[in-house]
Amino acid sequence: MVRRLTGEAPRAVHGDGRAASRVELADGRLAVLKSAHEQPGQVAAEVAGLRWLAEPRAIPVPEVLGHDADWLLLEYLPATQPDRSAATRFGRDLARTHAAGAAAFGAAPPGGPTQAWIGRAPMANVTGADWPHWYAEHRVLPYLRMARDGGGLTAEQASVIEAACQVLPQVAGPPVRPARLHGDLWSGNVCWSPAPAHAGQVAGWLIDPAAHGGHPETDLAMLALFGCPHRDAVLAGYQEVTPLAEGWPDRIALHQLFPLLVHVVLFGAGYTGQAVAAARSTARLANGIP
Repeated sequence: MVRRLTGEAPRAVHGDGRAASRVELADGRLAVLKSAHEQPGQVAAEVAGLRWLAEPRAIPVPEVLGHDADWLLLEYLPATQPDRSAATRFGRDLARTHAAGAAAFGAAPPGGPTQAWIGRAPMANVTGADWPHWYAEHRVLPYLRMARDGGGLTAEQASVIEAACQVLPQVAGPPVRPARLHGDLWSGNVCWSPAPAHAGQVAGWLIDPAAHGGHPETDLAMLALFGCPHRDAVLAGYQEVTPLAEGWPDRIALHQLFPLLVHVVLFGAGYTGQAVAAARSTARLANGIP
């Protein structure tokens, strides 16, 4: 497979090739080989997303060394630990990446498919001009329906989330321009590794994107979902470049509805309580209760 993607046989392959394998290339470089046989269009979406996120030259992404419809070969990133300075730089660079913008809410990266993926869940990049209605229609309700049909949500729990969608236009905060989102920015998709061209520095590299045009607070809310090293420094760096609108901490839960429902779809009812709690928090905002 590596020979087909690069034209040369690798020195070694470590792993079974069913998900991701570490590869030593003929020239001695290390790479990661990823398979997407069961997710049509996933490789095309990831390649387009990485290139789109790299365009602003703010946050590094791994180099695409080769790909076809089912396989993706990427630069290997040795993991290290971030310090507060690295986290602050990452926040600044994330703000600059967001500011590069997108054609519309829901817009796919140029060359990327409309039918894309977030993790192993399908994600439709359908565009809209109004963020609250687009977010409800294309990022919350599709996964609510999948979760309910799969048994992860009861009808009563689904109704709580549907009620939150109804008040989104009231509680979404000031209008924003479509931002250039990573789209699946939980902490595991930030790889802390040596910074390119800056010896001795650590950078947060973006990996495994579900990139699309969206609300910048969505990426930041995802970073809050499962913990992020030095998150306060990330936010401080972000706000040095792009100050967040008043009330943004109260809106974290409404932006987490999307990834939490994706987790219910992928992993089951263990995430249902968090999703319902986020919906109730969103509904309370409509009554002026943080």
